Amino acid sequence: MIRNYLKIAFRNLIKNKVYSFINIGGLAVGMAVAMLVGLWIYDEFSANKHHKNYESVYQVMMHQTFDGHRGSQLALPFGMGDELKNNYPDFQAVAMCDWGSNNSFVVGNKKFLKDGFFIGDEAIEIFSFKILNGDKNPLKEPYSIVLTDETAEIIFGKQDPIGKTLKMNNQTDLKVTAVVAKQPKNATLQFDYLVPWLLIERLQPDYAKIAKTEWQNNSFQTFVQLKDGVSFEKTNTKIKDFVLSRVTENPLMKTSIKPEVFLHPMAKWRLYSEFEEGKNVGGFIKYIKLFGIFGLFVLVIACINFMNLSTARSEKRAKEVGVRKAVGSAREQLIGQFLSESLLIAFIALVFALILVFFTLPFFNNLTEKAMTIQFGNLIFWVITLVFTLFTGLLAGSYPALYLSSFNPVKILKGGVHVGKNAALPRKMLVVLQFTFSIVLMIGTIIIYQQIQHGKNRPIGFNLSGLVSVNSSDDLKKNFEPLRNELLSSGMVTSVCKSSSPPTQIWSNQNGWEWKNSKPEDKGALFNMIATNYDYAKTIGIKLKEGRDFSREFTTDSLGVILNEAAAKRMSLTNPIGEILKKDGKNFTVVGLIPDVNMQSPFEAIRPLAIIFDKDWVNFISVRINPNVSVSEAIKKIQPIFDKYNPAYPFDYKFADKEYAKKFNYEELIGNLALIVSILAIFISCLGLFGLASFMAEQRTKEIGIRKVLGASVTNLWGLLSKDFIILVIISCVIASPIAFYGMSQWLENYKDYKIDIGFGIFVVVLVLVLLMTLLTVSYRAIKAALMNPVKSLKTE
Repeated sequence: MIRNYLKIAFRNLIKNKVYSFINIGGLAVGMAVAMLVGLWIYDEFSANKHHKNYESVYQVMMHQTFDGHRGSQLALPFGMGDELKNNYPDFQAVAMCDWGSNNSFVVGNKKFLKDGFFIGDEAIEIFSFKILNGDKNPLKEPYSIVLTDETAEIIFGKQDPIGKTLKMNNQTDLKVTAVVAKQPKNATLQFDYLVPWLLIERLQPDYAKIAKTEWQNNSFQTFVQLKDGVSFEKTNTKIKDFVLSRVTENPLMKTSIKPEVFLHPMAKWRLYSEFEEGKNVGGFIKYIKLFGIFGLFVLVIACINFMNLSTARSEKRAKEVGVRKAVGSAREQLIGQFLSESLLIAFIALVFALILVFFTLPFFNNLTEKAMTIQFGNLIFWVITLVFTLFTGLLAGSYPALYLSSFNPVKILKGGVHVGKNAALPRKMLVVLQFTFSIVLMIGTIIIYQQIQHGKNRPIGFNLSGLVSVNSSDDLKKNFEPLRNELLSSGMVTSVCKSSSPPTQIWSNQNGWEWKNSKPEDKGALFNMIATNYDYAKTIGIKLKEGRDFSREFTTDSLGVILNEAAAKRMSLTNPIGEILKKDGKNFTVVGLIPDVNMQSPFEAIRPLAIIFDKDWVNFISVRINPNVSVSEAIKKIQPIFDKYNPAYPFDYKFADKEYAKKFNYEELIGNLALIVSILAIFISCLGLFGLASFMAEQRTKEIGIRKVLGASVTNLWGLLSKDFIILVIISCVIASPIAFYGMSQWLENYKDYKIDIGFGIFVVVLVLVLLMTLLTVSYRAIKAALMNPVKSLKTE
């Protein structure tokens, strides 16, 4: 019987090639989209699961309250690791870690810049890094280094790297003690190398000695692994007041800031990383849910195509159903037949979907910055794929099977199936549902795009063009003045400065500032901090509102400070120039006021900023390219100057405009994914609409011929055949608009400080676009039918 079902199904597919193509093509595209989205979601959920201790690893975090707002941070004190390990038996392993850095390594006459971490030796156990070669405890010695297999091959080629020496930053010799496997792209910790945490104490002994007792200086990360059987909740309770109990000399910590230490499980690092007012409010998981729904939408739209075309062509199968029922076929058998046909189409569509996914996956990986693959050799993949295909086939074929099997055999055999006025109502409802989904996606995509443009168009308060930053080093710090002089003498550069953070980021924030009429609790106010010395405003391109930049003519500027407008407002300083501020027992004089420059998120409110004078706190050197020379020429000319004073480092520079553009990567990824999904949703919807229009034109051939004989024009007939679809699309827009408005309003809440207002014009634009696409889709078949020779069509009928 099943063989007979399949034989009939194949015959029907071959007999109705156009409708078969539309059904299979629509389902294949819908399934391909759902599979790509599914692969992406799977990759996100599998992040960090390659770590053997996935369930027992945590990152230590801390809540603190500043200016009445409860914030949550990863940054913790230097001495956190030792204290946790020595005082709490709950932990199997503890590892301190910095934020990662870009360091130079020299081997012979070759120079390499690589990214890595200073990290505690127990990190190897915590993260279960796969050691391919070398010592099983490779970070126990302070002057050791662990390389990934990829980095080892780049530096040493095919040679065995174990025991070989590299010079880091032109000052420290490190011995390669192990090679580990490169981390997957969805791992949290991405690195080229690891060096021991102990090395910090060897390189900076004075700093390390002081930092171990500074419990308010939060500058590092801490990772821990709990022992088997230890309760995560109980450990959280034990360590809650860990920092608070160590800063008793500061009354603000108890009354206002109230630090609270807690553990954040590895399972939540990727998707649940956002906190508001001390509570976890999710994170990237909202996009996983959003695109899970989008993928389901596209699949449902494809299934609706199948349902619509199958039920629309019911008259073609009516006599077959009647005969089968007359000779004894039960309704269940007919349902089985039609479901087997839909499953056959689904499995054929699956083959094409897999081909589409295979060829589009490299592009999709490039778009999402992932390394996803179709795991053809994985049994679980095939089980999920088969279940997914069965679900799709049953979903697509359920309504047609129930509908066709319900025909009365007596009425069918006496005169065919005569459908009433309401017979087309289910199809119309499905078309409305289909376009509702598509229109919601379109509106959402446009709003996402507008929000991105809103952020890009936001004034940033300084000039990105021609601004280049270079990582500083000990050599550059020592030789900054001769470097600066040669750069200016070259004519390629108009200004040079050094600072504690790059032009498009701020790496430090501190509290403890006091000002005129400030209250004791105001010392808890958090200010962004940038350390620099001369020519900062000039180089970055900031125009001062009042006062001046730090000047070589004023020796008192060593205790000078420049505020932004947000800081002056927070301090209630209407005329800030000359005001005295206090911090850490020192008096600072306000020498300048700058506008609210945006160096951080383009979607967040500008925070108070204090720029202080400091010659030693230097991480970056920034140069302003002469606008009268080409950038490529300038880079070519200044590279030898940097090489001269920084011989151990490759010349690694970054353009400020490109670095600022990276702030939109997250939003642009979401926007691009939404755009692709919405385009495919509309394509599938229009494909189904084309099929329905073709069938309708075919069914009304006689009517069209009669109307033409009676004088109807091509325009009249085109309008007649198109109006029903236009009405359905308008209804879809009416339904979709409030749904999209509500959904996107919720999404925009993620940008509380700087977001667009959803305007009425968006809905008008989408309505017009969808109507145009509908007319273009329907018009081909409508006009073709209207142009038919009426004599021929009536003679045939």
